Amino acid sequence: MVLAARLVRLAALVVCAIIALAAIFILLDANAGNWVVSHVRDWGKTLAGPFDGIFHLDSAKGTVALNYGIAIIVYAIVAGLIVRLLAATTVGSGRRRVVT
Repeated sequence: MVLAARLVRLAALVVCAIIALAAIFILLDANAGNWVVSHVRDWGKTLAGPFDGIFHLDSAKGTVALNYGIAIIVYAIVAGLIVRLLAATTVGSGRRRVVT
């Protein structure tokens, strides 16, 4: 279970990093013709898709930053809860009940 918790934590870190990097590329007007920028922006848009359109600001960049930021926070919270659940089941399974 400890390995599973570490994998969940690593996956959440990668997902949050991709979303954050995509937001940075959008905010800084990175060259979309670049292969890396294009792929990271596509992955970020896919991962943050469920949170797209939650808020609409006057600025398109502000809207992207806010919605992607919310996606990062939600992914981090959900991953943290899953890791705690996995850790709790690991700790709980190591205890033995003594019958007297």
